[in-house]
Order: sequence, then structure tokens, then C-alpha cells
Amino acid sequence: MAETSMPVTSSGNTVTRAAKPVNWGKVFTYTILIFGVGLMIFPFLWMVSASLMSLTEVTFGRLIPSEPLFSNYAEAFKRANFGQFMWNSTRLTAITLSGQLLVCIPAAYAFARMRFVGRNVLFTMMLATIMIPEVARFIPNYLTVIWLGRLSDSLLGIPWVNNWPSLTIPFMAVPFTIFLLRQFFMQLPEDLWDAARIDGAGHIRFLRSVVIPLSTAPIMTAITFGFIGSWNSLLWPLLLTQTDEWRPVAVGLTKFVNSDAPTELHLQMAASVLMIIPILILYFFTQRQFTEGIATTGLKG
Repeated sequence: MAETSMPVTSSGNTVTRAAKPVNWGKVFTYTILIFGVGLMIFPFLWMVSASLMSLTEVTFGRLIPSEPLFSNYAEAFKRANFGQFMWNSTRLTAITLSGQLLVCIPAAYAFARMRFVGRNVLFTMMLATIMIPEVARFIPNYLTVIWLGRLSDSLLGIPWVNNWPSLTIPFMAVPFTIFLLRQFFMQLPEDLWDAARIDGAGHIRFLRSVVIPLSTAPIMTAITFGFIGSWNSLLWPLLLTQTDEWRPVAVGLTKFVNSDAPTELHLQMAASVLMIIPILILYFFTQRQFTEGIATTGLKG
């Protein structure tokens, strides 16, 4: 039988208070959540731990290194040629993110605040592309890039294959980013647009002076998603590049794991940690805006 607490009041009377029953539903929920967090975080913690071990310790399945070997990072960075691959990824990510902001923000604003014929149809068709698997789009995208690359090479002297245009331009219009920003733009009060029109502002000035400054959180969320997608790009660069001149860091890591260090697991883990450090740094500085952007957007129509 559960015990009850019996506090004494100032008058000397004893008040009996029943013990609060255990909420087994919450206990079960938190148990599942903690178990799920453990499943997600354990591989990451083991990767960091293994990156500081010797090959012998990793082979025998130790969980914690006897003595951290930070020299593994320097060796992996040098042997994997990460200097070039990270520089390639930095350039490709910067170009891709700049293009996404230039394309997705005006497109999201048009879908959210402007009235034109076929707006809902176009928006529905754009959303439908999210349902198509990425691999299924590789062949038509590849043929499109080949055709545009030949046209660009003949007119501008800039080839697309094995060059930065094929790795950046196809990813500048992201349906999910347009959808995310549109949902936030639709929540802005209509009074702001009315006030801007009274001051003689058009859509471009209203977007630049009012909408963008008020949309820092969702824009930072879009930048975070875009950075992660561009930095982790693997299959598409493998398809469109034949040399290491423009290959990103994910391709470099794959090459290092498969050919340069196929049995040196500790160096593979060190190279993996090096690859994700920029993502962790970005999230560290944008986590508040990232969380706020997801929460305030609502993701509902």
C-alpha cells in the first residue's frame, strides 16, 4: 500500500494527502524516447572514441581508448587529401547556398503573397516532386545536364560535366525549402503589406525590407538544410565527375575508405569525424534559429 504524507497545520490538525499515482504512460514514453536517443547517439560516440584509438584497440572492440591518439586526425587528413576535398566542398556549398537563397526566397514569396493564374496548380506540381525518389531523377537530370553542358560549352566555354555547374545549379531550386519558407511568409500579417503599399513599396522592396528581416529563423533553417545536403552529397558527384578537381569531401571519404585505408578502421573513423566537424560547427551557431524556424513555420497548409 502506498504511503501517505501527513503534514501538520498551524492549528495542530493533521491533513492526510494521498500519494500521487505513478503515470505509467509517461514512464513508458520516456523509456522509449531514451532508448531511441541512445540508439542514435551511440554510433556517433563510438565513432569519436574509435577515432582516438590505435588499430589494435579498435580491432579488439574497446569502447574507450587507453590513451587518446589525436595524431590519427592529422594522418587521416593528410592521407585522404582532405585539404583539397574540403576546399571543393566549401566552394560547391557556397555556390549552392547562394543560388538557393536567390531562387527559393522569391519563389516562396510568390507562392505565399502574390496572386496569379495557376499558382495553386504550380505549387501542387512542385510539391509532387518531393515524392519522387532522388535515384529515379538521376537519369533525366543527367541527360539534362549533358545537354545544357554542351550548350554552355559551345556558347560560354564553360563545361558542366566534371565542373562546378553540374554539382550546384541543379540543386538551387529546392521544393522543400520553397515550401518551408512559403509557410512562414503566409503567416506574416497582411497589415504589413498594406502599410508598405501606402509607402509606395512594391513586392521587391517589401520582400527585401520587410519579409526577409522578419524571416531570419526560417532562412537560417533553410541554410542549415542546404548546407547539410550539399556537404554530404555523394551519388550525384560520383556520376558527374571523373577527377578529384571538383569532387566533394563525401566522395573523398568514400575513396579513402575503399582504396587508401580499407583495413585501418581507426583512420576511417578519424576521417569521418573530420568530415562532420563543419556541420557540427554550423549547427552550434544556428541551433536556436533552426529550432525556432521549425517551430514557427508550422509546416501546415
